[in-house]
Amino acid sequence: MDTKLDPAWDDLPLMANTSHMLVKHYVLDLDVDFESRVIEGTIVLFFGDGNRFKIQEISSQETIQMESEKDCTFRTAEPCHVPKMDASTFSPRMGYNECAVCGKGDQDAFDNDGNHDNRECDSEISSSKYCCDTGNHGREDFLLVLDCCDLSVLKVEEVDMAAVPGLERFTKAPKLAATPEKLRRDIVRDLVALPADAWREQFDCYARCSQAPGCGELFFDTDSWSLQIRRTGAQTAADFPHAIRIWYKTKPEGQSVTWTSDQDGRPCVYTMGSPINNRALFPCQEPPVAMSTWQATVRAAASFVVLMSGENSAKPTPLREGCMSWHYYVTMPMPASTFTIAVGSWTEVKPKTSPSDELVTEYPLLPAKADFRYADTCSHVEYPCRFQDASAATQEIIPHRVFAPLCLEGACQEALLWLVPPCLSAAHSVLGTHPFSRLDILIVPANFPSLGMASPHIIFLSQSTLTGVSHLCGTRLCHEIAHAWFGLAIGARDWTEEWLSEGFATHLEDVFWAEAQQLPPHKALEQQELRACLRWHRLQDELRNSPEEMQVLRPNKEDTGHVSSSGASVVKHGLNPEKGFMQVHYLKGYFLLRFLARTLGKETYFSFLRKFVHLFHGQLILSQDFLQMLLESIPENKRLGLTVENVIRDWLECSGIPKALQEEQEAEDCKRSGLARRVGSEVEKWIRLNRRPRKRKRGKQEAAFEKLSPDQIVLLLDCLLEQKALSPQTLQRLQQTYHLQEQDAEVTVEQVRHRWCELVIKHKYTRAYEQVARFLQEDQAMGIYLYGELMVGEDARQQQLAHRCFELVKEHMDRASAQVVSEMLF
Repeated sequence: MDTKLDPAWDDLPLMANTSHMLVKHYVLDLDVDFESRVIEGTIVLFFGDGNRFKIQEISSQETIQMESEKDCTFRTAEPCHVPKMDASTFSPRMGYNECAVCGKGDQDAFDNDGNHDNRECDSEISSSKYCCDTGNHGREDFLLVLDCCDLSVLKVEEVDMAAVPGLERFTKAPKLAATPEKLRRDIVRDLVALPADAWREQFDCYARCSQAPGCGELFFDTDSWSLQIRRTGAQTAADFPHAIRIWYKTKPEGQSVTWTSDQDGRPCVYTMGSPINNRALFPCQEPPVAMSTWQATVRAAASFVVLMSGENSAKPTPLREGCMSWHYYVTMPMPASTFTIAVGSWTEVKPKTSPSDELVTEYPLLPAKADFRYADTCSHVEYPCRFQDASAATQEIIPHRVFAPLCLEGACQEALLWLVPPCLSAAHSVLGTHPFSRLDILIVPANFPSLGMASPHIIFLSQSTLTGVSHLCGTRLCHEIAHAWFGLAIGARDWTEEWLSEGFATHLEDVFWAEAQQLPPHKALEQQELRACLRWHRLQDELRNSPEEMQVLRPNKEDTGHVSSSGASVVKHGLNPEKGFMQVHYLKGYFLLRFLARTLGKETYFSFLRKFVHLFHGQLILSQDFLQMLLESIPENKRLGLTVENVIRDWLECSGIPKALQEEQEAEDCKRSGLARRVGSEVEKWIRLNRRPRKRKRGKQEAAFEKLSPDQIVLLLDCLLEQKALSPQTLQRLQQTYHLQEQDAEVTVEQVRHRWCELVIKHKYTRAYEQVARFLQEDQAMGIYLYGELMVGEDARQQQLAHRCFELVKEHMDRASAQVVSEMLF
């Protein structure tokens, strides 16, 4: 299908026609094969009505869907013979459904502690008795479009919902008064509409229906970005099947998952936050408005652990020798882009003093039959919401586990494990109820392209966070925990408004971390002002080195949140490989929220924020939703002239530094906190030292330097980077004073090492080049920028260093990082 999209654009197309049909639930049944680097199996999609948001046209994109349909040639699956299973042999390529969840009639498929019991049996899929030919039977048929990329789709069929016994208990569909087609649609309609307190029965029905036989193959076709499906005679979305099964397999080169090795050299695969999200993992509706629940059964060799976005702490079920099955589910509707999976030889990290096999720290789970109507009615679609549960509201620390490769177990025990409870407790004290009932934390492989990533019920952390004292690990953990509220429970309706996720998480990480450390108010303020200084330096540097169009937090301006009549749209700059390494939406978003909190008063701001979370959790928002509620909650005489319009104009829709921020920073230069002032004094000492002649006069006293915290050292090195020249003697003294050459020194966290490497490169301090090489190889999440620095000076030795390091790590780098570095080097 010709999508009429210019391939030179760096915008990401979202092709799903969500205005007509919305996926309400996914059931995935998958096998992971490390030998072929393929995930294969089936996905069953259960549909409801289209997007409830008001549809507004995008002038440049409104005809994407119509134009794309004109020249489609549809096909059914090529002859697809489903092999019979041999119970004695496990092969992920044999029969996608060989270990299917059995239909259990009235029996609840979920045990009392919220864990699926994983009971499975061998089952064969019946071949469809309705065989379609390969002709295109009329272009007037409704076209279902799903986002899909780098997948081999083998077969698409309607699921015969009417063949599943026992559904009449939960549905109103009259069997005698409907055609078979309408009966099947009515069953799905009633199933997806079951109330929240019947979620266990609903998910059991989903599982049983996903194993029902097919009742007719559907025509389908694929292009670079989508999967299009037709059913002959279904001329509207209302006539289209509302439960379909897709047989497919991923490709090794698919961009949604990364096949690599962990730090122990063992194979693993995980979703790494690709720009194309999950469309190369399973066919789905990518637009954020397509919020759905899911359940997934994943089989892998017995030596692997499967972690996933799921409310339950899944326990593996042995299927046969050498094979295990894992089952996860999510009852809170979420965009498909938030689905995350990681399969590897992970070790659960336990405290050194505890032999227990239970969770790292035991905290009470929610009762199985919680009263979800305890509090005021929520504004989101109905689901079993923790904000409606009294016990969840008082649960400061949710159950959590930490996983890592075996070689990092000790580092996790020292740097991470003990930090999780205070950070979770701090978040609860600031924002209230945790949106998710449990949390897994995984230390991901070295090629992970950032310091962390949050998904429902699971956080990925880079190994770089484990180096040095608790400072980096704690702040990054707080940042990812903050995403449970902003980014997950409350999402951006338009993905170009990333600041609604990253700006909030960056602002809240300081507040959470100060609370976790139990700092007194004046100490917390000093720490936060020091970090504001650091971010101010970083923002200025970022804006100097990025194109203006990439500096705008709301690039679609008045078109933000608009989609075409079909629901298709594009994410501006979504495919630009450099965008993933930019910090503008983190930093400008942070400074906007800091400005609002300081302008309105800390108590007023955070009191409002708790109310905002309670009102908007489980929903998607635009910038104006937040700003309007914030300003309306404040008396007009205390708004200090702030309006939604001028905040959007001055902060969100302009490039460069907002005028209010520039004025604020100029005023603060004269009254920095004690921590920042101390750094200024130390900078002056180093500048004086650097100006002295190489041979010091006899009797001249050596400069005495104060001990600094990691953040203070980063700020010091930032300031010294502004100096035109630093002598080798000065750099050597710096290295000795702050132990910059010692990878595991107490203060040598990754930001410090990164700034030190920048100084080494800028001043061509050859004695420390091997430290730069080590950083590039071991800290890929933070080293991308340094390749550019090594190349821009056109120094032959530095360029050789860049090429040598890239050759050593490029095979293990994620694709986006490798592309950016390759463009720098070649």
